[in-house]
Amino acid sequence: MKRFVMLLLLLLAGQAHAEAFFASVDRTRLSEGETVVLTLESTDPTRFGRPDLSPLETNFEILGSRQVNRLSSIGDTPRASTRWILTLQPRQSGEVVIPPIRLDDAETLPITLQVEARGTPAGGEQLAPVFIDASLDQDSIYVQAQTVLTLRIYHSVSMYDDSSLTPLQMSDARIEQLGEPRTYEKNISGVRHGVIELQYAIYPQRSGELVIPGQMFSATLVDRSRGNDFLPFGPRTGKVSRVKSPNIPLHVKPKPASYPANAPWLPARALGLAETWNPQPEQSQVGESLTRRLILKVDGLSSAQLPPLPATQVDGLRRYPDQPQLSDQKSETGMIGTREEREALVPNRSGSFDLPALEVVWWNTRTDSLERTTLSARTLQVAENPQLQNDEPPTTPMVTTEVVEGPQLWPWQLACALLGLTTLIGFGLWWHARRQPAIQRAAQSGPSPRTLLDDLKRACLAGDAQATRHALDAWARQQPETLADMAARYVPLSDALDGLNGALYSESGQLWQGEELWKAIRSLPNTQEPSAAPQESSTLPPLYPR
Repeated sequence: MKRFVMLLLLLLAGQAHAEAFFASVDRTRLSEGETVVLTLESTDPTRFGRPDLSPLETNFEILGSRQVNRLSSIGDTPRASTRWILTLQPRQSGEVVIPPIRLDDAETLPITLQVEARGTPAGGEQLAPVFIDASLDQDSIYVQAQTVLTLRIYHSVSMYDDSSLTPLQMSDARIEQLGEPRTYEKNISGVRHGVIELQYAIYPQRSGELVIPGQMFSATLVDRSRGNDFLPFGPRTGKVSRVKSPNIPLHVKPKPASYPANAPWLPARALGLAETWNPQPEQSQVGESLTRRLILKVDGLSSAQLPPLPATQVDGLRRYPDQPQLSDQKSETGMIGTREEREALVPNRSGSFDLPALEVVWWNTRTDSLERTTLSARTLQVAENPQLQNDEPPTTPMVTTEVVEGPQLWPWQLACALLGLTTLIGFGLWWHARRQPAIQRAAQSGPSPRTLLDDLKRACLAGDAQATRHALDAWARQQPETLADMAARYVPLSDALDGLNGALYSESGQLWQGEELWKAIRSLPNTQEPSAAPQESSTLPPLYPR
């Protein structure tokens, strides 16, 4: 973990140079006598020289080198690059550093290799033309924990490309291959051998004694006594060699008794938990979406083994989750699984919201102890939204008329006559209004209710969430009650509005179907009004005359 952090800091410090000239190796752990492939790449077309390889001669023997020129394109922009591929053999064991390599004014970053010391192999079996070496990184692990199997196929003679290896299969374990096979060379007892290396991550599913079964490798060896063996259409005559790797025992320990029974079992080498916000929580307002991103990264487990993180359940915050994103990073030391969860949080009121702490319980296989990784609690301060306040209709003050009595009698009589006349006219208008349909409205300068309803229907059936939101607001402004009141008294409309909000606030752009919302609006019942005294149904006019 420390090497990973140091490498990350070095990469950030040398980012400007790394974009133009950088170095990489096919692996960082090898045994004494093995080779490693160093790749130097330049993406600056203004550099025409060759890299200075003299710093490598101190700790490495350069067994081979070749240059590859490539021309690719990123979009409409062509990109030229030059690669120098070197085969290196360390001169000593232990920690060996590939020093910085210069090309004109650019320089690569140093790379540290771990070279394991090994004694000189002995025995006729290992001096055979083809043999297999298999090993585990640990011989005792916990159930569902990770162990890495490394399989190396050595050959001191050339082979045809018809070689095959039986797959590794175990009924009591889950197996993941770590990357593609690697090839390199190793000097054994003065004889140069080619090596094919494969690695597997094995996760036992039960405790007890398990056996890693051997794998069979077969290949046709090239017969050097014939001169046409490498012709493309010539007969491939030669000896067929079949070798099998040894069976390896593995002791699998059960889950410790001290592990909490209600927590998911997570045996790992390291675990990290982090969160990010967009926008920042300090800038939140009522009705605006806040995206919370939770990231769980575990060294020693795959992403399929990581449990879901607790959901944010706080009164006053609407939650719209996205689908979790799972990814795996494979390396020579095993698997690093990552689970990323995103959720949109929409506050419906101002004030403080207390988000509880998140805790993940896991078992540290390095220290063989119980660990708890916690994400601290957080308090959200949500401010009022000025845009929502401006949308509220202004209240109209009540206008009162004060009648002042005059001292003379005839103005009072005239006022009574006018009052009686206006009362009679008002009663006549009221009686005429009762004969009209209940939904008739006064003439409006904007779109008619029928036009707004048609716009809303088209937006819903087209599945356009944004257009549906605008059409729904315009239609609701001409209704006798607010959209919130309609949703409160009609459950199908409330559910349909939740689906529309989920599509609007989700970052993944999920597909939204508006048929349910349109059906809910069409089937919305009318508001209940107090009924008058029972009358004969034949005397009432139809509510919606055709």
